[in-house]
Amino acid sequence: MSAEKFIERDPEKLSGTPVFAGTRVPVKNLFDYLEGGDSLDIFLDDFPTVTREQALGVLEVYREWLMTQHETAA
Repeated sequence: MSAEKFIERDPEKLSGTPVFAGTRVPVKNLFDYLEGGDSLDIFLDDFPTVTREQALGVLEVYREWLMTQHETAA
């Protein structure tokens, strides 16, 4: 899965902070919500410019990255 489909970094947008593609919503916000115990639906309600597909895509990208890191460390 391509991270570029879901995540964008632009020095002109929030100083290059990774955001959901086509939005100004930092990807970190999703993880902050989930870490705080909020559901994906609450996150999506609070950030209507982010689609469910984008949020799930970002989670999948990071899951794949973590799996790769785990395999490399083994």
